[in-house]
Amino acid sequence: MNCRNCNNTLRTDFSFCPDCGSKIIRNRLTPKSLTYDFLERYFNLDNTFLKTIRHMIIKPESVCGGYISGIRKKYLNPVSMLAITLTLSGFILFLMKKVAWSSIDFSKISYAQTSSGGVGTEKIMASTMEYSSILFLFYIPILAFASYLFFNKKQYNFAEHVVISIYALTSFGIIGSIYSIITLLTNPQFYIDVALIYSLVMILFCIYVSYKNSMDNLKSLFWRVPLFLLIFLIGYMGISIITIVILFLTGEISIQDLIPK
Repeated sequence: MNCRNCNNTLRTDFSFCPDCGSKIIRNRLTPKSLTYDFLERYFNLDNTFLKTIRHMIIKPESVCGGYISGIRKKYLNPVSMLAITLTLSGFILFLMKKVAWSSIDFSKISYAQTSSGGVGTEKIMASTMEYSSILFLFYIPILAFASYLFFNKKQYNFAEHVVISIYALTSFGIIGSIYSIITLLTNPQFYIDVALIYSLVMILFCIYVSYKNSMDNLKSLFWRVPLFLLIFLIGYMGISIITIVILFLTGEISIQDLIPK
C-alpha cells in the first residue's frame, strides 16, 4: 500500500503517512464524510481557523508577529484567511442581490443621494457592488502603508505590514459576516443605513491590530490614529474616484447619476 500524496510505502495499519503526514483515506467520499471533514477543519475548537480568529481579537500580535517571525503552523496563513473572506463576501453579495435588494428603500440612504433620488443611488450601488471584492483587495496596501508610517517601532518592512493588514481585514470580515448575513436576512434597510458605521469600526479594528503589533506607547495614539485615518481617507478617496471614472467610462453610470440631490 502506497501513500496517494507522496507515494511512500505504508503499512496497512498506518492512519497517517510518516513521510508527508497526510491522512490515509480508505473509504469513498460520502455526504456524511464530507460534512465531517468540513466541520472538523473549520469548527473544531482546537483547529487553526478558530484559534486564529480568537487570537486576532485578544492578542493579534501573536498571530501576525508569529507569521512574520516564521511560525507558520500554529495559525491559519493570511492567504487562506483571504480566500475564506472573499468566499464569504461572495455569499453576502448573493444575499444582497437575490434576497435583500427589493426590500431596500434607496431614497432613504442619506449619505448617497443624487439628483435622481433613490434611482440614481440604486444604480451607483449596484454598479459598485460588482467590484466589491477588488475594492476590498485595494484596501490592503492602503492600510499597510498607513501602518508602516505610523505603527512601525518594530521596524517591519512594507511586506510585513501587508501581512498585518491582511490578517486585520480578513479577521474583521469573517467576524462581521455573521452580522451581515443575519442583518440582510432580517433588516436589509438597517444594513445599508449603518454601512458607514460598519466601515468605521473595521478601520478602528485595523488600527487596534497595527497598534498591538507595534511597540508604541498608548499616549502616542493621540497623534498616530488621526494621521493613520488621514492616510486611509486619502487612499479611500483615490480608490473611489478611480472606481467612478471606470464606471463612467464603461457606461454603467452617467454624469446625472453623480450630481448630488
